[in-house]
This record gives sequence, C-alpha cells and structure tokens, in this order.
Amino acid sequence: MPILGSIIKGAIDIRSRIPSRKNAYRQQVKQLKRLLSKAEYTAFGMHYNFSELLLLEDPIKAFQKRVPIFDYQSLFDAWWHRTLKGEKDVCWPGKIKYFALSSGTSESSSKHIPVTKDMIKSIHKGTMKQILSTRHFNLSKEQYETEILFVGGSTNLNYNGTYFSGDLSGITTGTQPRWFQNFTLPGPEIRTLKDWESKLQEIVDNAKNWDVGFICGVPAWIQILFERIIKHYNLTTIHDVWPNLAIYVHGGVAIHPYKNSINALCSHPLIFLDTYMASEGFLAYQERPSEQQQMKLITDNKMLFEFVPFNESNFDPDGNIKPDAQALTITEVDENTEYAVVISNCAGAWRYLIGDTLRFTDSNQCEILITGRTKHFLSLCGEHLSVDNMNQAVKLVSEELGITINEYCVAGEPFEGLFSHHWYIGTDKPVDSQLVRKKLDDHLKVLNDDYAVERQHALKEIVVEILPNQTFIDFLASKNKLGGQSKFPRVMKGKHLNDWNAFIKSIKSQQ
Repeated sequence: MPILGSIIKGAIDIRSRIPSRKNAYRQQVKQLKRLLSKAEYTAFGMHYNFSELLLLEDPIKAFQKRVPIFDYQSLFDAWWHRTLKGEKDVCWPGKIKYFALSSGTSESSSKHIPVTKDMIKSIHKGTMKQILSTRHFNLSKEQYETEILFVGGSTNLNYNGTYFSGDLSGITTGTQPRWFQNFTLPGPEIRTLKDWESKLQEIVDNAKNWDVGFICGVPAWIQILFERIIKHYNLTTIHDVWPNLAIYVHGGVAIHPYKNSINALCSHPLIFLDTYMASEGFLAYQERPSEQQQMKLITDNKMLFEFVPFNESNFDPDGNIKPDAQALTITEVDENTEYAVVISNCAGAWRYLIGDTLRFTDSNQCEILITGRTKHFLSLCGEHLSVDNMNQAVKLVSEELGITINEYCVAGEPFEGLFSHHWYIGTDKPVDSQLVRKKLDDHLKVLNDDYAVERQHALKEIVVEILPNQTFIDFLASKNKLGGQSKFPRVMKGKHLNDWNAFIKSIKSQQ
C-alpha cells in the first residue's frame, strides 16, 4: 500500500504542473460541437437541424436562437417520454438504459432523468478531477492509502423490463471502474441495500474494520452516521474509530448549517470540499481551499453552460422561465449577479433549465456559489428572499445564540390582508422563539434590501416555531424520502406545505 500511495500522490503532483486551459469559452464551443456531432442524427438533432449548426465555426449563438429553453416537464412531454417506452435515438444516440429518479425538492412526482454511458464517463471524469484537485490541500501519500466511503443510494436498481431506475449515486457507484471500487466503501453487499436504516446500521457495524480517510454524502446523513457510530462504540469522536479521516466531500445543500455540528463530532476539523453534482451530471467542484467554498465549473466535460439572469424580465413570480428569456454564455456573465443555470449535456438534455441558481465569485476562474432554486424562494410582495439569504441568516443566528440549526424551512402565508413568513427552526437546545425571530428578521434586513423595504410595508409579520431536528427527519420518512440523496426543502409551497402542516398538526395532537 505505501507504494500505491506514492504512485497516486506522484500522479497528482505531476498533474499540478500541467497548466490549466485558460479559454473557457473555446472549451465550451468545442463541447457543443461534440454534443451536436454525437446527436446529429437523433430525432431531436434532425428536428433542429444540428447538421447545419455543425457547419458554423462558432455555433453557440445560432444554437441558442434555434433551440428553445426547456424545463423538465416541457422536455419530457415533447421528447423524453419516448425514451421511457424504449425508443432509441430520441435525444441521444442509442437506447437509454438508466434513469436517475429525482424529485429534488419540487412538488412533482419523481422525475426520470436520462443517464447514458457518456454521462457516466463524464461523471467519473469529474470525480477524478476533484481527486486531482486535492493537490492544493498538501495531503501526504499515506492519506491516499486510506479508503473512501460513499454514503449514497442503492446500487440495486429497479428494472421494469425496459430500463433501470434509481438514485444517481447508485447508478454511478455500480458502474465505477473495477480498479476504483477497490478503494471505495461500503462494499457491494451494503451498497445494494435499499432500506436506508439497514444500510446505515451495516455501515455502523462495519466501521471498526475500515480505515476511512475520505467520506462523501449529504450533510444531514453524514452527521447522523457519525452520531450513531460514536454511540454504538461508546466513543468520544469519530476519529476514535477513523483516525485518518481528513476529507469530507459534500453537496446538494449548503454546508454551513451542519459544519459546526459535524466538526463537534471530530477530534480535529475536517477539510470540507463542496461539489456540484446533479442528476443531470457533474457540473462543478471545489478546486482550492476557501472559506466560501466556491466551486469551479467543469467547462471541458461534455456539457454546455448557459446563464439566465434570475430577474423579473426572465422569470414569472412563480419561478417559471418566460418564453423570451435571454441566456448568456460563460464570457458574458457578471460577478455577484444571480443566474439560473441552463445546460446541454451528453444524455440528451438540450438547453435544459436545471432549476438551480448561482452567482459567480470569480468569472475569470469560472468559480461559482449555489444560491438556491428557481422555485425555492419567497417573493410574496417583492421581498425576493433567496435560499442563500436564508442560509446566511440562519448561520448567523445559530452562531450568536450558540445553538445548532441543522434543518429549517419557511413558508409564506396571508396575514391580515397582507403577508407573513412562517419559519420552522430545527434545534435540540432550548431557545426563545421570539429571540430567534428578532435575530432572523434583523439579519435578513441587512442581507436583503428588498426584504428590509417590504418589512415596512406588505410583509407584516414573522412567525418562528421551534421544532426538534428529528421532526424534519421523521417528515422525510413519512414521505419515503429517507436516503443518501434526500434533502429537506427550505421553502414550503403548495402540496408540500399542505403535507407539512398536516404532519406538524398530527405530531402536536399526539403530545
């Protein structure tokens, strides 16, 4: 194993001396040409005449004019529904064998996102890029001799006679190169388990036999796993069983509500690495140490990026994109402006509104921060409150009051002919809800000028309700949403809000 660690460390050090490509736009043109060429004779490619676009030296602007922007429902209704029936060559060559099930935090039933062989290769390439980026963290060669634990979905996929479906993490883990699987845990038998509680318990039972140096997963479940391991073995910290644990690769939700509580379970702080992995592919990763944990977009990995300014000109009050919305290329973006992400990828997602919003922290380095979702914000009366604003305010409140707030959500409600925000805050420490209310309100007024204005006018009330953290986990369980990729929605609307209110009411009636 020492020899193997030296080889890996040496390969990473050599890679660090290879200069990175500076022209992201040129890379993006190249990626689009490859995508158009591969899909030229699909039904989608012939409908939009990709052959003609391929004759152009720079086809991006022509591609934008010719192909409309799709959200999931419009792309599914027009094209993707045919792939579920087994039809081949619809939006990407061949027959789609895998579909990632993703409801995200939306109100709809599970989405079926196509996952092709090209997409799986692209995700594996993104994973290797992130591993290579650890050269910036000065890890020893011994660190690369430890094991990687993926706390994700089951590799035992559903098969209906036409296609396999399941969590993207289950699909990608099950299709990893055999040499890579030798370094990864929890092993094939545990990976196949579909029952989430059984999977967690098996990981706990086997933890003492592993030398975990890297761990990957959604923050809420990593924290729960650490707590269970510590309790099971009667330990003080997670490092009592995994002394070489150093790197935590996370994604899906903002890390700062969990960071202090996870580090409290460790004997020394972990290195937190953010990653932007969606059901539609591997979009970005944290390349270097940073307090903000900004991520670098992967501009050379079978994906074209476009960015739509997230404002009233391009989106309606419900977060739906307007037909005449204008998308920008990677060279046209500004820093500190919020954009909705549009991608075209190697699984037949063409000009696809992925549903996330971001802002550039360094446009020259293509570094970004995720700020929220196009439909997960509150703007009942023009307050334009983003998930990023909410995360920052919750972080400040938890630090000031010395409490851990891992989970929260907020809903907009009518109030005396105007509006209110109803916050549900998850913490296991006793705290005065009115104090939390005041601090949240004060911080949001500083973070968001529109919010501050509307608090003087239409946004008349703020309500804070304190709940145990377990309440949020129990709600996910009631919706069969326990799992490595399950995340609690930060903004509650529509059916989700009705279900949440009914769940809270039932809990109170039992008390």
